[in-house]
Amino acid sequence: MMAIIMAPLRTRLIVAVFSFTALWGFALSITRYSIPEEMEEGSFVANLATDLGLDVRSLVQRRAKLDVIHSKNYLDINKETGELIIREKIDRESICMTKTTSCFLKMDVILENPIRIFNIELEIMDINDNAPVFRRKTMPLDISEATPPGERFSLTNAVDADVGANSIKTYYLSESKYFIIDIQTGSDGSKYVDLVLNGNLDREEHAVHNLILTAVDGGVPPRSGTASIIINVLDINDNAPLFSQPVFAVNVSENSAAGTVVMTLNASDLDEGTNAQLIYSYTLYTSEKTQELFSLDPNSGEIKVKGVIDYEESQSFEMHIQAQDRGANPLSGHCKVTVFVTDLNDNYPEVTVKSLKSLVTENVSVGTLIAVVSVSDRDSGVNGEVELTLNQQQTLPFMLNRSSEGYFELLVSKPLDREIISKYDITLRVTDKGSPPLTENETITLEILDINDNAPTFPQSFYTIHVVENNVPGALLTSLSAFDPDLNENQYLVYFIMEKEIVNTSMSMLFSINPENGDLYALKTFDYERERDFLFHIEARDSGVPPLSSNVTVHIIILDQNDNTPLIVSPWRAQGSVVEEVIPRSTDKGHLVAKVIAIDADSEQNSRVTYQLLQISDASLFSLDQYNGEIRTTRMFSYRDPRQQRLVIVAKDNGEPALSATVTIKISTVEHVMPFLETTEVPLDYDVFTDLNLYLVIGLGAVSFLLLITILVIIVLKCQKPKPKAIKIPPANRNSVVSRNSVISQRSSTIADSTLISSDAYWYSLFLAETRKGKVVVRQPIIPKGAGYFVSSIPRSTGISETSDSRASTLEYSK
Repeated sequence: MMAIIMAPLRTRLIVAVFSFTALWGFALSITRYSIPEEMEEGSFVANLATDLGLDVRSLVQRRAKLDVIHSKNYLDINKETGELIIREKIDRESICMTKTTSCFLKMDVILENPIRIFNIELEIMDINDNAPVFRRKTMPLDISEATPPGERFSLTNAVDADVGANSIKTYYLSESKYFIIDIQTGSDGSKYVDLVLNGNLDREEHAVHNLILTAVDGGVPPRSGTASIIINVLDINDNAPLFSQPVFAVNVSENSAAGTVVMTLNASDLDEGTNAQLIYSYTLYTSEKTQELFSLDPNSGEIKVKGVIDYEESQSFEMHIQAQDRGANPLSGHCKVTVFVTDLNDNYPEVTVKSLKSLVTENVSVGTLIAVVSVSDRDSGVNGEVELTLNQQQTLPFMLNRSSEGYFELLVSKPLDREIISKYDITLRVTDKGSPPLTENETITLEILDINDNAPTFPQSFYTIHVVENNVPGALLTSLSAFDPDLNENQYLVYFIMEKEIVNTSMSMLFSINPENGDLYALKTFDYERERDFLFHIEARDSGVPPLSSNVTVHIIILDQNDNTPLIVSPWRAQGSVVEEVIPRSTDKGHLVAKVIAIDADSEQNSRVTYQLLQISDASLFSLDQYNGEIRTTRMFSYRDPRQQRLVIVAKDNGEPALSATVTIKISTVEHVMPFLETTEVPLDYDVFTDLNLYLVIGLGAVSFLLLITILVIIVLKCQKPKPKAIKIPPANRNSVVSRNSVISQRSSTIADSTLISSDAYWYSLFLAETRKGKVVVRQPIIPKGAGYFVSSIPRSTGISETSDSRASTLEYSK
């Protein structure tokens, strides 16, 4: 039974061995290909289907695949065409690290159903894709200039990753007359290079040699790499120190101070380092006396004066000096220095002040003697000849006059002015004619005394000062300060106002000035409506003998302030009363009911009056013009409108803050109104010229006659008296003209010519005549005394604002 069981096992073993032997036989066949490195992706290598005897269609069915052994998969099989193609660029140097000529990439092509393996070897051929590279780009060498020709120096070789003919073939050296290269070949074919000295080096001629070594491979085209060779030539002590000349001649002045540099020797040595470091010293040929008077610095070669040199003792000195280097075998050079002593002018001239005036007044006359001086010099010959001059750094009003041998007089040459220069420091400079000349200075001080020769001066000749009216009495207006350049009492100033009367009023009653500092004060409160400006003079006087003075003109301008409330002059009413107006109910739209006129005694913007409705019974019935004050109907009356309407009108000026006045007008409407006569420009009819009107005309004529006689008498009396001087005021400031319109309503009321007399620019009264039903009704207020303004009728064409039934009236300043 065991025999029966073992029989099948033996049969299966034989089959397995047969199968393995068959597969091994298939794998033993090797297909080889050769390609160059660096082929592009997708490049064709071989047709595997054809070379392996396979059907192209079976590649997909049998799942053909490529297995690269011990390397990255750089190739791939196109199963549709059976071609072996490049999948990724192949770098031979990265696959085969060793410097071998052959480089193979092994892979297997595996097929399934049944399994079959094909061995493929792909030889990667080298191309010249790498240039030679030196491990060291710069190779420094230190070579002594004493090195004999033929000496060899090893250099770092270049390397090339390519192999065979593409590896390094030769080396080249840049042109040099001192160096060549020797190329040798190693047992492995590598190229080695040595640097060979080809001539004698001289560091003094050429201290550094820069060479370029180039390595070239055998590829086509060849590639190359370079390295820099820097050769420093080391010095040897082969040059002796050398002076610029063998003999030096130099001059030195007698009495030269110790430490004075006579000269500096500068020998040169072409060597370097310690071979060029020099030491200077005297030789045995230099006398001990010379060495005592002059010192020699061993390092710098500087010769200095050490003792006292006197021309009278010795006129020249001779020195023998050597310069020796510090080399191992020191070398030396020699020279001779001759020092000639120059005679000096070693005595300073002297100047002595014999007589001096230290104080003079600034009005001293030209030619006045200030000082007497003498000059001398102990030297002889030209060294003893001297000159005396004044300091030329500034122009002085003085001069020197030689009075005798060695004596000079100092005189005043120009007028003096203490206010320009109060003290002079006069420097007398005496100089001899030696070489070099010696100079001595003597300074004398001269003080100038002051006299009262300068009048006070103001910064300005005319001052304009603006003062707002209603100022506080005693208020400071400005400070007027004059300047006097004199001194002491000649400088002390006193200020005062030059007396002048304006309308029988002294200027000192209006203004005051502090006599010490020139502060100007106002002594009263000014009213712009009375005084507009003042013009006077202020004098500043010093305390000298005799005193000097000057004056300045002061123009005080009074500025207006909004201190006057508008005054309603039309329609006229008693204080606190209500103005009543009667109009028919049949009045049309736009009918002039009344006209409010207000005046303001201020000026410019402060006198500009506008009108506003403060209260009104029916705002839809009446309108008010804010500029001319006209009250007009805006529509016709209806049966629903009340018979009485009440209006409160405010007149406001344009000042800051604004002032105002109000008037209350009561308007009554009636069914029928009797017609009135128009008497504006035509004479009154006899039927309305009543006895009352006749008496009124006679009375006004008598009053006018008496007023005319009084004016004539006053004029005659004024002409007989001397007229006081008055400040001229421009006409624009003297006359204040205010124009207003008087109202004449359409109900044929007539405002007769009237005259309004006022004081302090206020309107206090108004004559208003109206004719009602053929009768003249006169309302006559109280007329205050001292009136200065009046209202007179003027032609309609000159009014500011005109209406069909109004005549303009003008406010004028009485002259």
